[in-house]
Amino acid sequence: MSSQLASAPRQQLRPRRAETVQRLLAAGLEQLAEVGPDALTIRQVAVRAGVSPATAYTYFSSKAHLLAELFWQRLVEHGDAHEPVGRSAVARVQSVTRGLTEMLSASPYLAAGATLALLGTDPDVDRLRLRIGTVFVERFETALGPASTPERLDALALAFSGALLQAGMGLITYADLGDRLDTVVATILGGGR
Repeated sequence: MSSQLASAPRQQLRPRRAETVQRLLAAGLEQLAEVGPDALTIRQVAVRAGVSPATAYTYFSSKAHLLAELFWQRLVEHGDAHEPVGRSAVARVQSVTRGLTEMLSASPYLAAGATLALLGTDPDVDRLRLRIGTVFVERFETALGPASTPERLDALALAFSGALLQAGMGLITYADLGDRLDTVVATILGGGR
């Protein structure tokens, strides 16, 4: 099933449909917090949101699509509230990675679910994966300011996505990720600027 969310931005949905999507997303977050990403189902989320499973599948083609959309929503909300801070490019990029890892640490089920979802092959997730990756790169570019180069952006994006994967595999906690990324960022950027 193709998702209407993937083909049309949420703001272009009619008010009733947008309300249904928001109810499903809210129910998805609640259900995720209760049962975790492995046990979550679209059917459970639909019941919790007060809609039929068929209606839920109209908006979210799969569990992976729902998890990726929940992560996308949290990422956008987080970005609206967090601007890079610091005098140097290193400090500003570290403030970005710290903010993102704190967001992930505060919602470990969402972070774990997003890792699973973003590694999948669902076409609706593909679109969100590109959006999410673009947000990461844009935040790094903003934080770097005049020190931004394509090579630095690439290195930061690769390091950050690799760190997320390691945390998703349980090799490091999201809480420890901030400290580790501080060192990685300083290494990539040469200590300061």
